[in-house]
Amino acid sequence: MAVAVRSKVKRRHAGGRIGYAPWPLLVYGMPWASVAIASLTPLLPIITSAPLVPPLALLMLIAWRQLRPGLLPIWAGLPLGMWNDLFSGQPLGCAILLFSLTMIALELIEMRLLWRGFLQEWIIASTIAIAYLALGAVIANPADLGAVMVLGPQVLLTLLAYPIVNRLVGILDRIRVLKLRRIA
Repeated sequence: MAVAVRSKVKRRHAGGRIGYAPWPLLVYGMPWASVAIASLTPLLPIITSAPLVPPLALLMLIAWRQLRPGLLPIWAGLPLGMWNDLFSGQPLGCAILLFSLTMIALELIEMRLLWRGFLQEWIIASTIAIAYLALGAVIANPADLGAVMVLGPQVLLTLLAYPIVNRLVGILDRIRVLKLRRIA
């Protein structure tokens, strides 16, 4: 007498399912939505006497651009920078300019350095983030160049936050390509 035995092997949730495809809105909208949500961090109730919170929207933008270079076009810095300007407290146009310059710089770096490791990406992201913070302080208050000297803790937290943001973007990228939609 034959006994049916159930397999104890777990089915992969959405990995290689035949007849399923990723949801297009999730595929193309995840990078835009994650940068837009990260732009809302100035709304968090963090009260300090000096700038402390890292620019998470910029770090998210850099991480997406480094992970998937063709996913966000170069002009993505304009709308994402405009959205960030609405919440950051900087003068209107500051993030538009700096996000656009970031996208151009990342495109030039992508053309020069085809193969990079994580340490190189961290150095590139750190350099861009430090330049972003310094230029943002100068644009916000051009008369007081001493404002750049107060950025030490924010720069340190930004340098430490990049690997976490990069890991988060990797997780979001895996969610982005999950095969959720049944195709006919």
